[in-house]
Amino acid sequence: MEGSEHHLNTDLSQRVAIDTAAMPWTPSPGGHVLRKRLHLSGSAEAGQVTSIVRYPEGSRFPSHDHPEGEEILVLEGVFSDEQGDWPEGTHLLNPEGFRHAPHSEGGCLLFVKLRQYPGSDRRQQAVQTRDERWLPSVRKNSEWKKLYAQEPYAESMRIERWEVPAELGTMRFTQGAELLVLRGEFSDSEGDYPLHSWLRLPPGASLTPTSRERCELYVKEGGFTYLH
Repeated sequence: MEGSEHHLNTDLSQRVAIDTAAMPWTPSPGGHVLRKRLHLSGSAEAGQVTSIVRYPEGSRFPSHDHPEGEEILVLEGVFSDEQGDWPEGTHLLNPEGFRHAPHSEGGCLLFVKLRQYPGSDRRQQAVQTRDERWLPSVRKNSEWKKLYAQEPYAESMRIERWEVPAELGTMRFTQGAELLVLRGEFSDSEGDYPLHSWLRLPPGASLTPTSRERCELYVKEGGFTYLH
């Protein structure tokens, strides 16, 4: 029913792990754009949501606003709007009040988070992660690239590269975390996480990778502050 509340993976005290490749695509109301919803809190088309989104070749989405902001990571192809053309590897943070009519001429695959970035003074940014250099991490066999952090806001996003996940030991996330596998795969005692797997770990959770395959991940910490 229009305007009704929807809840998908809204219990933030629970660990969630989803192999998004195994999920079916569902159509969006704006045309041919497809999506796989991983988290939804609120009304079906106006709630907080985290999704994998596919724009088929030549598809467009009507012009719309972004109350409480939008985050996009381009996983494949080229995503476009009035601001420019954003190829694979681009990370976008569009603050509240942003409006656009996105499209993709050749098709693209996106990781999208909506209504999770309140604050009128957030800066808009577009980062091509492929142009950023890897920085050494405090963790053994690990490097990282900064995506977004802005005082006084609580969240930070980055890309991590794990050369040998099994040698990282146990990682602890006092504020909780979200992870998306961008390249390769990894495992732990609870399962295997292939390409584009999404994990949400509750505050205080730990992760002990067991695999030896190199992988890259999107990592977000501090975002629970803004989830309903």
